[in-house]
Amino acid sequence: MADTQQVDPKAERKAARLAKQIGSFSKAHGGAEGQVAYLGERGARIVLVGEDGNWGDLMAPSYEIAEKAVEKSGITAHESFDGEFAAKAKTGRYEWSRMAGIQVGGPKND
Repeated sequence: MADTQQVDPKAERKAARLAKQIGSFSKAHGGAEGQVAYLGERGARIVLVGEDGNWGDLMAPSYEIAEKAVEKSGITAHESFDGEFAAKAKTGRYEWSRMAGIQVGGPKND
């Protein structure tokens, strides 16, 4: 018996659009690597880090669509955002203040 898997045309189009965006990011930043993070009902986040250290992210409506988009784009995909991969991303004062909030550089209550 043949294995017939139904293809959702809407999901295929979304994956293709995301793959195109990933490809554009990669081209603009001298190449890129990525990681897909499952966010539950909200979908999945595709984190991209360019060879130049710039980073960004995209949202996909499902983990499956995100994985398909990364695969179609041809970039290297990581299982996790581990130390080695994370170290490739450049962060500045803005990111540090947003991540740490009041603890680092935020408003002080004197």
